Amino acid sequence: MYQYTEFDKQFVHQRSHQFRDQLERWQAGKLTEDDFRPLRLQNGWYVQRYAPMLRVAVPYGEIASRQLRVLATIARDYDEPEAAVFKAAMEGQGLLGTTFLPKNCAHFTTRTNVQFNWIPLSKSADVMDLLASVDMHGIQTSGNCIRNTTTDALAGIAVDELIDPRPYAEILRQWTTLHPEFAFLPRKFKIAISGAADDRAATGWHDVGLHMARNAAGEIGFKVFVGGGMGRTPVVGTVIREFLPWNQIMNYIEAIVRVYNEHGRRDNKYKARIKILVKSEGQQYIDDVEEEYRQIMEIDGGPHTVPQAEFDRVAACFVPPVLADIADADPAALDAALKAQATEHVAFGRWLQRNVHAHKNAQLRAVTLSFKRPGQSPGDATSEQLVALADLVDKYSAGEARVTHDQNVLLPWVHASRLFDLWQEAKALGLASANVQLLTDMIACPGGDFCALANARSLPIAEAITQRYQDLDELDDLGEIDLHISGCINSCGHHHSGHIGILGVDKDGKEWYQVTLGGSDGSELSGPAVAGKVIGPSFSAAEVPDVIEAVLGTYRDLRESGETFQSTVRRTGLDPFKEAAKTARHKEETVAAA
Repeated sequence: MYQYTEFDKQFVHQRSHQFRDQLERWQAGKLTEDDFRPLRLQNGWYVQRYAPMLRVAVPYGEIASRQLRVLATIARDYDEPEAAVFKAAMEGQGLLGTTFLPKNCAHFTTRTNVQFNWIPLSKSADVMDLLASVDMHGIQTSGNCIRNTTTDALAGIAVDELIDPRPYAEILRQWTTLHPEFAFLPRKFKIAISGAADDRAATGWHDVGLHMARNAAGEIGFKVFVGGGMGRTPVVGTVIREFLPWNQIMNYIEAIVRVYNEHGRRDNKYKARIKILVKSEGQQYIDDVEEEYRQIMEIDGGPHTVPQAEFDRVAACFVPPVLADIADADPAALDAALKAQATEHVAFGRWLQRNVHAHKNAQLRAVTLSFKRPGQSPGDATSEQLVALADLVDKYSAGEARVTHDQNVLLPWVHASRLFDLWQEAKALGLASANVQLLTDMIACPGGDFCALANARSLPIAEAITQRYQDLDELDDLGEIDLHISGCINSCGHHHSGHIGILGVDKDGKEWYQVTLGGSDGSELSGPAVAGKVIGPSFSAAEVPDVIEAVLGTYRDLRESGETFQSTVRRTGLDPFKEAAKTARHKEETVAAA
């Protein structure tokens, strides 16, 4: 993990002190609400449907056990709604007979950040001080700026990795933080980096996607995609550079953002994202970026060229940890022991297959702890679970974990000989569901339960589907399916890239849901990045679980040997699934009428 320098620590603490001063001036009436709003947003503080929401940055997903413990303290001591506010919020619930207003917990997001939904603004400065004590903050987790750079949760350990993207992500994080030219963009701006053969970072869906590669001479560089994004206009990024030398990445991104900053629309927030500019300008945008880059290099002298010494300093932080008290073992012997344990304990064998991943070091494994289970919102972790998670991270993963794009937590440094012990402890905590990449390992935004922008609630829909599909044999038979749920068109639940996507929409003041099929994040599992397509009219909340069941039943009937859900949909087209959804809806209407 990256280790903060004294400068880094001072920077974060000073920012925390500044925020306390801003908060106190606002409380004293010396700052108006309009003056205070951009100041709190720049530090990750939103005001949502019922209460403030804090978004904490977890750059490229890496998090230490000591940081998890502070997040647990914040969840326990600060994520507590005022009684009157919580009572009013509870009275507004009731969809599907289920209430989802969890408190005293943290929420893992698709951008690998952490959110809290109930912290009063009056206590926000105290929380910022706590975060700063463990090198954390909320800087640039909101607002029209460059947000948290993300990458593959298996970065640095994946067997198919070409180049470790983490040092480059850290360099970009430092450079873009409070960069004056990037602080007031037309809209928010997101960057993702992939260093592996399999793009597990969904780079095509980002404003800038970077694929690491080597050219014919063996030199390291980036293939650069620009203009990806979801929302009301889903667009997959366009390649604008086949190969950019690694040390020029900051100069080139400066050119990309300068052209966007100058020509991006500011009169309409729905058309202000860079994807709209790239789509409308086409080759002209690419030419403008190349000209801007030429001027930066030839006239300005390439001021942001990354020095080799600085790269080496940062890269030195990303080395495998020393695993104490674990002797070297023959990988073949380790595999044989695991096979024997899996034969004796069927549930352990299932967990090995679904939640345990291969590692560059043949003695080690990466393990996904599932934060998807009935009665708990996808990606939520209680204060107690966070403490227990920190203990597991210390005991089994050298004090380091990764928040994943799928709203789970990955332990990257687990010795194969300790997998059975880890499984037993995780199972006791409810974190060992063998459902990774299966239907119930779904992505869901907080939706209308918390978000003021949402048209509909996501969490009760997620719960209804989760409750219906608890048989692991059935889930295994269905195979790998990405189910993504968004409460509004902003697509924080990434419904566009789901094999099955569910989108909450407003219809005559009521909550309805569109269902899409065939979306992809661009990974090997899903195929090339593409937005899913709607399979019919919108459905009521009560109809959605039946529609999903009908879609999956149709897949079972139509699939050929060895086919996944995604490949069946692509082979057959959408028509049989549309018909199944229509039949399910009519069935629900008939039951309701009776």
